[in-house]
Amino acid sequence: METVLKRFENPDEIREFEKGRFEIVRVGGLTIGRATYDPGWKWSLHVGREQGVEYCEVEHVGMVLSGLAVAAFSGGSIVDLTPGTLFHIPPRPHDSWVVGSDQYVSLHFLGADRYAQYQRPGTSPAD
Repeated sequence: METVLKRFENPDEIREFEKGRFEIVRVGGLTIGRATYDPGWKWSLHVGREQGVEYCEVEHVGMVLSGLAVAAFSGGSIVDLTPGTLFHIPPRPHDSWVVGSDQYVSLHFLGADRYAQYQRPGTSPAD
């Protein structure tokens, strides 16, 4: 076994969309993502619309590095995502958006492999 060092400055994959990007690094059997969203970014408008869906249903475990955002569930509950917060967003329908005028950045330790990956309607992510 050898030690592997990687950095987000040289990601394995970049998923770009309007007002944001999601960088993927694969290391030690894990897929870790870094989300960077500009002010005005909203998942349903800038990611979901491309996929033809209203809500994200990916489970997320991560940590907010900077900026402010919210996650809003289809049932009406809303949670604040603030710097230093570790979060678990269950795989229930939810939307998310940046709050304020600062860029939002978070790391994703679970769900990064499926997040913001184009999926044709009527197919599963494995298709």
